This record gives sequence, structure tokens and C-alpha cells, in this order.
Amino acid sequence: MSDDDLLLPPSEPTAPERPAPAWAKKSPPKSKAANRPKPKITAQRYSAPNDPHQHSQKIAENVMDAWYQSFGGSSIDVPLGTVGALTLLRTPEGTNADLANWILNLQPRELPQLFKEIYLGHWLSRPDLINRAIRLHDWAWNPNPDEQQLRAVHAVTNKAINTGLFDLTSHADPYMRSDADVLSPLLTGLRHKSDKKWRGEYHTPPCVTDLMARMLVDTDFGGPDKAIREPAVGSGTMFRSAAQRLRELQLDPHDYHWYGNDIDALSAACAALNTITWDLGPRAFIGCADSIALEDGGHAKTLAEARDACAQRDQYMETASAIVASRRAFALIDQLTSGKENTAA
Repeated sequence: MSDDDLLLPPSEPTAPERPAPAWAKKSPPKSKAANRPKPKITAQRYSAPNDPHQHSQKIAENVMDAWYQSFGGSSIDVPLGTVGALTLLRTPEGTNADLANWILNLQPRELPQLFKEIYLGHWLSRPDLINRAIRLHDWAWNPNPDEQQLRAVHAVTNKAINTGLFDLTSHADPYMRSDADVLSPLLTGLRHKSDKKWRGEYHTPPCVTDLMARMLVDTDFGGPDKAIREPAVGSGTMFRSAAQRLRELQLDPHDYHWYGNDIDALSAACAALNTITWDLGPRAFIGCADSIALEDGGHAKTLAEARDACAQRDQYMETASAIVASRRAFALIDQLTSGKENTAA
């Protein structure tokens, strides 16, 4: 089986642009408002910076403020996974701000279910990438979540949306939603300075990766089985710049092999989600290994893990289909049996 046949191509619903929202403070409830219907919260205009990279930095700063001011704790994978799930959403055509307003009116306990459905939806087409991002969403499956953490997740969700996250990530056109790497400034901002120094984690600025892409990628950058590899992929910023450059040259990122690897699990998880958001195609893979220790930088290991993930997905889908078919058969038998009993009576 070739890499082309390994994965299903991601499907993208269409989505219109909506005005950039802004942070709106909620007024405290009145003392006699217990029996009154809760006022609907709506997203408001936000004066977003013209530079998408500055916009993504602003989102990261506001999300971090919301997380720590709500006493969310030290698990940085939770706010990362919250924003990561939202970046996977596409605004359906004709809804404008309806999706944002609907999410803003969800209660804290309703958010984990939303995030699980988002991740599961993308797991159907790219189980390998969603598995790679397990660190960002395994907390949502906790049957007994911490109430304080849920309130912090709720604050992060509202802050990200009201700072205009969907204006960067919800477009149907992958070129428009690849203007910036939203997860990179959030990951580096949440990491403690000493932790970053110990890990040697320094993400390349987007202005540098954009310059490198313009220097390296031209109209002749192509051909059968052309591969783009990044042994220290981080959150995938170099991939974003390369994909944008390809699209500017009327080239399709789906025609290329992409392989990114990082030794840090959280960075690899962010790169996996960005691979979906930026629509790098069915031949894009993200590994988590020591590129120096392995002869091929972990490429063979990553492909094997992707095949296993797809096989497991197919097995689960076959089992689910069999269960659905059995329930339909039993329902039909019940209908036929009840009809005969009524006739005999």
C-alpha cells in the first residue's frame, strides 16, 4: 500500500468570513435573576492587528491571562488542547457568527463533549495525527473533571473566540487559515523559561521561515515523490511557510511528501493539529522521536504508527457498522412480530 492510499483525504466544509470579534465583559447576575432566562452571550467586534502573526500573539497572551487568572493549574496541555480543538473548526456557510455565539453560550461542563466530538471527527480521516495529539485532548475524556479546571477551560474558550481566533483559523480556504501559527506562541508562552532552556526549545520566528521558504521554494520545486522534511519541526512553522509559498506559486501541497519530527511530545502534538489546519495533505506525517538517535530520523517508525492507527480505525468502524446493522435488524424483527401479534388479537 502506497502512502497515497494510507489515509483518507481530509474533507473541508465551506465557510464564510465573519467580522473580527472583541472581548466583552459579562455583567454580574442580579440577586433576583435565578428564575430568569440567562441572557445570550454574543461575540463582539475585536480590532485585530493587521499582521496575522501579531494577532496570533495577542490570542496567546489573552488565553494565558484567562488560564492563570482562572487558576487553571500547571497542565499546559489543557489550554493548548482547548485552543487546538477550536482551530479545527470551520464556520459553516451562512452561519456568520452563529458558531462563535453558540460556543460562547455553552456551560463549562458542556465543553469537554464538544472538544471530544471535534477530535473524533478528524480522527475518522487522520487517526495518526489525532493520536499524535493525544496529549492535547486526553484530559477531555476524564469522567470526573475538576470543576475549577472546567471553569478555566471555559474562560480560555471565551477569550480565544473573543480575541478573533476564528478569523485566523475557520476559513474554508487553507491559504487564508495558514496565515499564522496560532499554537506556537501559546506553547512557548505557557512553557516556563527554565523548561524551554533545558529542552533547548526555541521556535523559529515566522518572518525567518517565510524568508527561507521564498529563498528555497520556486516554480521548479516539484517532481514525483518530492519530500519536505523537518527533523526539529516544533509546531510546524517551517511547514506553514513552505505550504504558503507553494500555494502562491500555484502548486498544491498535496502533491508533496511532508515529514516532521520533534523529540518533544507537546510540540509534535501541535504540529499534528497544524498539519490538519493547514491542509498539508494525506502524505503529511508527524513523528515524535530523537532525530539524531534514529538513522532515518524516525520516518519508518512514524509510517508504521500511521498504518497501525488506520488499521485500528478501520476495525472500530467495522465493529460500529456491525452493531448498527444488528440493532436495525432487531428493530425490524420487533416491528414484524408486533404486527403479527396485533393481527392475531
